Amino acid sequence: MSYDNQSALVIGAGISGFAAARYLAAAGARVTLSDAKDEADAEKDALTQKHIEDLRTQGISCVFGAQREELLDGIDLIVLSPAVPERIPLVRAARARGIRVTTEVELAGEIARAPIYAITGTNGKTTTTTLLGELLRAHFSAVGVGGNIGVPLIDVAQEIPADGAIAAEISSYQMEATTHFHPAVAAELNVTPDHIVRHGSMEVYQAMKEKLFAAQTHEDFLVLNYDDPHTRGMAERAAGHVCFFSRRTELSEGATVRADGMIVMRWDGAEHVLIPVRELGIPGGHNVENALAASAMALLAGVTPAEARPVLRSFKGVEHRIEFVRTLDGVNYYNDSKATNTDSAIKALEAFDGHIVLIAGGDDKLTDLTEFMELVHARVDELILIGDAAARFAAAAEGAGLSKQHIRRAGYNMVAAVQAAHDLAAKGQTVLLSPACASFDMYSGYEERGRDFKRIVNEL
Repeated sequence: MSYDNQSALVIGAGISGFAAARYLAAAGARVTLSDAKDEADAEKDALTQKHIEDLRTQGISCVFGAQREELLDGIDLIVLSPAVPERIPLVRAARARGIRVTTEVELAGEIARAPIYAITGTNGKTTTTTLLGELLRAHFSAVGVGGNIGVPLIDVAQEIPADGAIAAEISSYQMEATTHFHPAVAAELNVTPDHIVRHGSMEVYQAMKEKLFAAQTHEDFLVLNYDDPHTRGMAERAAGHVCFFSRRTELSEGATVRADGMIVMRWDGAEHVLIPVRELGIPGGHNVENALAASAMALLAGVTPAEARPVLRSFKGVEHRIEFVRTLDGVNYYNDSKATNTDSAIKALEAFDGHIVLIAGGDDKLTDLTEFMELVHARVDELILIGDAAARFAAAAEGAGLSKQHIRRAGYNMVAAVQAAHDLAAKGQTVLLSPACASFDMYSGYEERGRDFKRIVNEL
């Protein structure tokens, strides 16, 4: 696609914004990248500084600080980075002027030659997308994995040929300004309260998730979690063929678990047998759901059961999601830093048979703690709390019945938290970092938090 003689404004100096700016410049546009941060603050990160230098070398103007309306003069197109909400004054002013506002994900969809298999949901996106990528590689010669998984989707879209396949993780942030993104197969894993501060309400948050399949046609497929009422009800608004998956109910059609524990896909009058649940390479009931969703998408994409079986057995999960770190003195240590909300942390707790020393807390999303703390009371022997959320989490844990003597606070110090867990844990117990919080009170992201945890554990 050519953008000759057009002027584009990319808002947000992150990996998505950098990728969009590079693409538009290569396609002939005059490009400006704008970020509300001061340049000195943006360039504190060495990788960000390098990106900015590279963009300027390509003739892209990088403007930092106050985003005044003059930035819109002569602009034909605005591309929002996921971290930038639509409600900012500059975007409202752009819409008032009739300027098109879009996203890097939408640009990727417009230029992709290969079909896109897109996944969203509150929890499980990264594991399911990564597994789907591996399943697709068993069948297609060229496969790309991108989106909200650390690789810009627009980079993948340019790379993969028409006879390949693209697995895409999509967040609600990425869908906010997207209007016609059109995956061949879309999957909705689950919808639970998260990002309400950004979207304003649960209803708006769900609406952002549903935009993933809003532009689909009757030729497309939508994979839905039958066990989640929020996603099950989406079938009423689907234009494409709906394929349910369920680990709790044996379905007559869709991806399901048979009474004998076998994972099967029932579709078009045939039953495709995969593997027993016990042979999955990733533990936990939530990962059965992830495997069902990925398998359904893969088989709809043309992957055969024979191609899928060895992948389902060998796939061991992703970094920071119930990731085994080491065994020390008979105690297993797990990194679940990607659990940035209570629902995700609940799934981690359910993956173990109790006797957990749990490290939780961080940048508090202020979601309801009732169900989470009920499970903490049932399965956690010792609770160690860190970060901004510590006081609220401690009060909620006591309210759920956990004795005060089994609750400790480690301030904003992961070393102290891990050391406390090490001192308390006995042979046969599990030390689990599953924060149920974002990480921004202590770290730049959950990845940095998880790697810090692993470093400390490996130095014990």
